Amino acid sequence: MTTYADSVSRPARTLTENEQRLLLKVTGQRRDGFRDHVIYSVALGAGLREHEILALNVGDVFDDAGHAKRRLRLRVFKRASDDPAPQEVMLPDLVRAKLEKLIAARRRDGEVLTGESPIFVSRLGTRLSARQLRHAFGVWQKRCGFERHFCFHSMRHSSCSNIYRATKDIRLTQRFARHKSILSTAIYTHPSDEELLRSVQSLIC
Repeated sequence: MTTYADSVSRPARTLTENEQRLLLKVTGQRRDGFRDHVIYSVALGAGLREHEILALNVGDVFDDAGHAKRRLRLRVFKRASDDPAPQEVMLPDLVRAKLEKLIAARRRDGEVLTGESPIFVSRLGTRLSARQLRHAFGVWQKRCGFERHFCFHSMRHSSCSNIYRATKDIRLTQRFARHKSILSTAIYTHPSDEELLRSVQSLIC
């Protein structure tokens, strides 16, 4: 039987706040990085998983007037049962504005977008693959000069950890993470690397 102690024994691997800000800054400063900048904003702002982000279509994100929705009803998500309840996430206004800018740029470039068109595409105009997303994430980490290498799922962990650190509310974090069991959410209650560093810096040594 899984116990609470078992579930919280290992902290989630997360980017520091400085690493998150640097990743967004570096990708946001370059035209060729804006697609990835928006992906990282969605990951950090909504806590979406890799496959959930890649599955997003224009019709999932935008209403009939062309505005990014505040509430997204996911078609593709992690399923804990054969008949899961619908899952919905909320997008921060800043993320919505970036999504609108991304789609507007694609339309200016002459793309004809329908409700079934993918939000995130490769240079060839096809839906971005998991392999391409992971490769780009590795490239941007090198450009940012990260000392550690992260897998893309660390972005979701970072997002959920940000929510818990800001609120100290595990129930709210559970809802944000869309966890069926609060035991799954308990990994985000661990102190962050930054909190540990601040404590270490204050030691008499």
